[in-house]
Amino acid sequence: MIPLEMKTAADQKRIDTDYYIEGYATTFEPYVLWEDEDGPIYESFSRECFEKTDMSDVILQYDHAGKVLARMRNNTLIVEADDTGLFVCADLSKSEASRELYEEIKTGLVDRMSWGFIPGEFHLDKRTRTIVHTSVKKIFDCSAVSIPANENTFIGVRSYCDGEFARMAQELREREEARNKLLLKLKLGEI
Repeated sequence: MIPLEMKTAADQKRIDTDYYIEGYATTFEPYVLWEDEDGPIYESFSRECFEKTDMSDVILQYDHAGKVLARMRNNTLIVEADDTGLFVCADLSKSEASRELYEEIKTGLVDRMSWGFIPGEFHLDKRTRTIVHTSVKKIFDCSAVSIPANENTFIGVRSYCDGEFARMAQELREREEARNKLLLKLKLGEI
């Protein structure tokens, strides 16, 4: 089971603003990348994959396009790896477009994330059919998205995040437990 420490949900806001959002652009939990005739192919990121990643000026967008809504260079965006995955928080007070996104997140119209990156080292675990990234060269954007590739992601405003992080942690624990049971059955030849 993956130990999940949802520190951010209990901590203070990382940026002082009334338009604060936070979430995860990706988690370390494997997710279905696509399916072929033999079944699902998963993608996952190792816990050390972000150790040497260039995160010098990541931007926040909606659906990886359009206006920049927050960015690291002007201190309205924080992107960092933690025990759960790639944590993101932002101040969405600086433009009309960013405040509109804040309202869409607050009302639950937008509740997932994605990220744009240049892969580093990775390999295919043939047994589990999982592409495992062991390094990421560069992250250039994190986006609030309408339809995520990875359903394990989340974005929300602070008051909503508190309960949502706990729910997400429980959901990830249950998925990991089910996955481990399935792998054990495969190993024992029961499937």
